[in-house]
Amino acid sequence: MRPAAHKVYIAIMVLLLAGASIWLGYRGYSFYQTPLEEKFYHDDYQLLKSNGLLGHGLGIVGSLSMILGVSLYMLRKRMRALSRLGRIRHWLEFHIFLCLLGPVLVLYHTSFKVGGLVAVSFWSMVAVVISGVAGRFIYIRIPRTIEGRELSLAEIRDMKRDLTEVLSSTQELDRDSREEILEATEKHFRNRRGIRITRKALKNNRVRRAERRKILKLVRTEISLNRRIDRLQLMQNLFKYWHVAHLPFALIMLVIMLVHVGASIVFGYTWIF
Repeated sequence: MRPAAHKVYIAIMVLLLAGASIWLGYRGYSFYQTPLEEKFYHDDYQLLKSNGLLGHGLGIVGSLSMILGVSLYMLRKRMRALSRLGRIRHWLEFHIFLCLLGPVLVLYHTSFKVGGLVAVSFWSMVAVVISGVAGRFIYIRIPRTIEGRELSLAEIRDMKRDLTEVLSSTQELDRDSREEILEATEKHFRNRRGIRITRKALKNNRVRRAERRKILKLVRTEISLNRRIDRLQLMQNLFKYWHVAHLPFALIMLVIMLVHVGASIVFGYTWIF
């Protein structure tokens, strides 16, 4: 997917999510604001109550959205046959969209009133959404290839230019200056100080302008790759801990949701079927 098409793809999902939230809030504002003991007398009670035509439908569509979002993303990650159907990041974005849309619809399905066993599922759902947003924040900071595959530490190190060789071939630089540049590149890759130290060392040794530009370009590349290595190690560790929070809450939500659906069917709340 090209950058322009990807932006349109994201914009459509954001508009759908925002549009559904705003329309449902506007349509049922009066009903949702009504105290629980007075809701029965509201004009929209039969439509918007949890087992009403629209209210029940929102619960069904919301639940299916979450199940579909999780299932499709898991299948894309684990089935080789689907590996050519778009980049994994686009599937992740669709997974996030469905798993944000689902809770919004379920929230309107409950009329903003939850209790009993359903409350456990609801707050587990909230925890899943919050941890999912945190997971997305971590995910986008893991260095990846242009196809969206996560880079390994070895691959990033293989991308690094041999700065030492270039500095050694620069006759104008003395040994101390070379060591100073290499040390600055390794120690100060989180800020611009490494580049400033390099530029100063090159000027002090009166290195030719063309050679200075070449070395500064290599230093910038080296610093960028050092940042990616540092970020990769940190984010991979965070990602391991993230699963500890995300997966259990998702399982709790799913199990209680299935119990809730089963109980609804047993008691005859079968929507329009």
